[in-house]
Amino acid sequence: MDNRLYIIEGLPCSGKSTFSKYIADILSENHKVSYTDEGSGDHPADYEFHSFLKENELSSFSADEQKKIKSCSEKISDGYIIPLADLSGEIFDRLIQHKIYDFLPWETEKPLMLRKWKCFRDSADKETIYVFNCVLLQNPMCETMMRFGFSADISFGYISEITDIIKPMKPYVIYLKNTDISSSVKKAAAERNGWLDAVTDYHVNGEYGKSIAASGFEGYISCLEERQRRELDILSRLGIEYTVIDEPQRDYAAACEKIKEILK
Repeated sequence: MDNRLYIIEGLPCSGKSTFSKYIADILSENHKVSYTDEGSGDHPADYEFHSFLKENELSSFSADEQKKIKSCSEKISDGYIIPLADLSGEIFDRLIQHKIYDFLPWETEKPLMLRKWKCFRDSADKETIYVFNCVLLQNPMCETMMRFGFSADISFGYISEITDIIKPMKPYVIYLKNTDISSSVKKAAAERNGWLDAVTDYHVNGEYGKSIAASGFEGYISCLEERQRRELDILSRLGIEYTVIDEPQRDYAAACEKIKEILK
């Protein structure tokens, strides 16, 4: 097999979950496939819901708390990577302030994420095709662009580093392009209670949102429009195989046929 990693990218509400599962199902007819959806909490190449404590930060916890943290965490050279899904109460409330996404400074977060990608590449089964819903563009762009307000060049540099790590797996990116972002978001919001308020708040109050004085729903859409523009530009310069599918949800059957041709 040539491509051992397929990554489906696009904005929220573009159909990533639907089409990534579709791709995994088709590939599994003839290959061993490992499929990871967004928000699984246990991603082989991402820290979706994990915290990081430096060695010296552990001392602020009680002896019992330290024991609990060490028992469930991954020890690395300069600290502990802690999955948060099974924690609760006061220890959870304290550890969430060290969440890798959302709270860590970039100079701490970036090497942790690159390390995770390297661990995935090195441990990946050579007889398995991996299918990921987003993670190559969406998550890095949410951090570098939306949270920190970095330039497109910095985002490109970081994503290029990730791409260089996984190039031995011959990754193939399928990007689901949305030209009517507002309508797609409104449709999804009607089915996801409280979701729109949360994502709007995240985007308009991040450094990029502040830089353009984004406000409310229209501000959120403006953030997404620029993110998609940057992602497509970055994707075209990464030096990996990719296909852009325009409006896949508008013509589901046509999108499926195009995907079948790609997978052949």
